[in-house]
Amino acid sequence: MKQAVLRRAAAVSAMTAAFVLAVAGPAAAHVTVNPGTATQGGYTKVTFRVPNESDTASTTKLEINLPADAPVASVSLKPVPGWTAAPVKTKLATPIKAHDSEITEAVTKITWTAASGSEIKPGTFQEFDVSLGPLPEADQMIFKALQTYSDGTVVRWIDEPSTDGTEPESPAPVLKLTAASAASAAASAPAAAAESSTADEGGDSGLAWGIAGLVAGLAGLVLGLLAYRKAAQRP
Repeated sequence: MKQAVLRRAAAVSAMTAAFVLAVAGPAAAHVTVNPGTATQGGYTKVTFRVPNESDTASTTKLEINLPADAPVASVSLKPVPGWTAAPVKTKLATPIKAHDSEITEAVTKITWTAASGSEIKPGTFQEFDVSLGPLPEADQMIFKALQTYSDGTVVRWIDEPSTDGTEPESPAPVLKLTAASAASAAASAPAAAAESSTADEGGDSGLAWGIAGLVAGLAGLVLGLLAYRKAAQRP
């Protein structure tokens, strides 16, 4: 009886685990941008990571759309072997300032296309590096992405972040932007913590040496007393 109950519990657990993996797997395999945060007004290198979700088709093209309402003056692409990159510039409705000059157009779309044999095959992923800057004075940059497969399927990763914090069905890659002062404070916090830790370790080390010295002194006193008593007992 007990064995039957255990087998039934094990089967239910396995089914539950399989269901959780089936639901969580696709959600974790969307196109992402790494790192997820950067500093306003600065330069950064971002990496678009593209996993292949299909079991039978390969990814042949990736299109990344840069936000036109938060443009950047400088966009540089790192070559990816076997892929051709084609950036597209658009005239800006409102020019931006960069390096003491007025920028009237900026890159708003980048398309990478794979050569034959270089596609992102099932079970693999590819990364595409882009250097951006100066980053806009905005809270975030949303990069809407289109992923094209060899069977003609196009997956649109274009859903913007939800207001309630839940992940949308097809989330777009999002780069969070922080103010320079806040970023500097965050960067200095680990250093301050390390200094505090070092000071604490130094205090603990001094205390340990003090206790060791006291113990050694007491041991010496005891040995001295024993030697004195032995000498006093001799005829």
